Amino acid sequence: MGADGEAVARLAGKFAEFRPHADERAWRFYLGSEARAYAREAGCGIAAAVAVVAAAAGVSRATVTAGARDLADGAGPLPGRVRQPGAGRPRAEEVQPGLRAALLGLLEATTRGDPVTEVTWTTLSLREIERETARLGFRCGKDAIARMLREEGYSLQGMSRVLEGKQHPDRDEQFRHINAVIAQFRDAGDPVVSADGKKKEQLGPYYRAGRSRRPAGDPVKVLSHDFPDGELGKITPYGVYDIAANRGFVAVGASRDTAAFAVNALRLWWQREGAARYPGARRLLVTCDAGGSNSCAGRLWKDQLAVLAAETGLEVWVCHFPPGTSKWNKIEHRLFCHITRTWRARPLMTKEDAVAGIAATTTYQGLKVTAALDEGRYPAKVKVSGQRMRHLEDRVIARHGPHGEWNYAVRPAPAGPEPEPPAAPPPAPDLEGLAALAGISDFAGLLAAVAAPWAADRERRLHLARGAPRRKSSGGTPWALPFGAIVAAAACRQKLNMTYALLSQVLGVHSSTVSEAVGRIIPLLEDHGITAAGPGTPRISTLARLRELTDAAGITITGATPQTAAKTAHHNDTPETAN
Repeated sequence: MGADGEAVARLAGKFAEFRPHADERAWRFYLGSEARAYAREAGCGIAAAVAVVAAAAGVSRATVTAGARDLADGAGPLPGRVRQPGAGRPRAEEVQPGLRAALLGLLEATTRGDPVTEVTWTTLSLREIERETARLGFRCGKDAIARMLREEGYSLQGMSRVLEGKQHPDRDEQFRHINAVIAQFRDAGDPVVSADGKKKEQLGPYYRAGRSRRPAGDPVKVLSHDFPDGELGKITPYGVYDIAANRGFVAVGASRDTAAFAVNALRLWWQREGAARYPGARRLLVTCDAGGSNSCAGRLWKDQLAVLAAETGLEVWVCHFPPGTSKWNKIEHRLFCHITRTWRARPLMTKEDAVAGIAATTTYQGLKVTAALDEGRYPAKVKVSGQRMRHLEDRVIARHGPHGEWNYAVRPAPAGPEPEPPAAPPPAPDLEGLAALAGISDFAGLLAAVAAPWAADRERRLHLARGAPRRKSSGGTPWALPFGAIVAAAACRQKLNMTYALLSQVLGVHSSTVSEAVGRIIPLLEDHGITAAGPGTPRISTLARLRELTDAAGITITGATPQTAAKTAHHNDTPETAN
């Protein structure tokens, strides 16, 4: 090791001990002093001494040179300061008014947030943000952008999209459409809300994550296991976040999370806050995800929105987020995460506790929340008829945007016509008439004689299919064809050579149902002398030919109507023959 190497090793130890105790100016002066001293001791030039000191301290030569120059120039101390007054370049936002506002506006459409934490991030990289700000006419480097984002509470992260599952190809186009519609409504002064349902919460002394200030050794005691309590039940919060006003409203329901409950939350928000905040509004924009109680495919959701529009006179516009992106909805990271923070380390013993906790939610950014208890009962599996949906599509719902299933407006039109009463069922076929046409005079006696063997044969087939004896009774499941209809159809098939297609028209079922049942009972009828017609017997394949036979025999068979025939013929169509 040469002289310079030994000096570097010796000085490095001194510098490592001194550096934590010196500020920027003192550190620079100290390095300059060591460089001047080394130049005198080693008899070398100041440039060589600066190189040795810079290598030992792990700093640039310019720093050491600046310290040595300041000492040579006799720089005096600066009480209370490290740098000269006014030193350094001014911040980018100070020399370019409007830069910070433009930056936040640029990030508004790309802001993301975890729904249960208070972390906010953007999907744009620093380089992308730098290019976008330059396009807006501002000069700002990536370091200044990173500093301003940190000051605004952002955490810059590269967002990986591999965990979102299948991505819709038009996802970004839908995002742009949603942002454009929001801007249009806000410029016009019309309300824009973000709506969604929060996770259901179990009532009772159950553990909730987080910590709260309490006397030492006196934690809140809760159950050791989170087994649900059917008596206390759960609550279902549904939130409505007013984007422009930064105000939240949550309806806390104790029933089911249905579309009727979701729309009623919008109704309560409008009645208690929205109507007073937007007195002249004629439109309302609702942004929500594409599934759940506000599903874009839900009939009840659109039906209840039509009822709400008729009640309030508002034209309700709806923009759904694409599938797999519901957590990007603003309500997730502007309202729900703060409610989770308020509930932290607090068991929700009653519904009133949950409502009070939500109403106490505030933030330094000015968020205020109102909560209301919804005691309504919302049954599940409420059906909306096809007639009602056709009326809504024709007169109430107007599609817009790149995807009509995601973007539509519900106009305040009348509720629509009353549903038509169900049509009367067609008359049942005359089974005794059919049996008489096949030459069976004692139809009731034949049924009694064949019933027991038929039941035994059926039980044998079911036993073979199960591979074990029956464990309980069949429970009275209705047959596709009554037993009498099977016997009459088999008799007509055997004696009259009647086709299965015609029998299906007469009985009002599919031809395969008739053929399967008839094929199983024919061996039992043959034991009673009802055998197949001889060769050359003409087939009976049309209703017209059947009527000729019944008229000739003086028999009237009800149920074989043209309407029944048309309905059954359409049901029997195969893909090759159906129109």
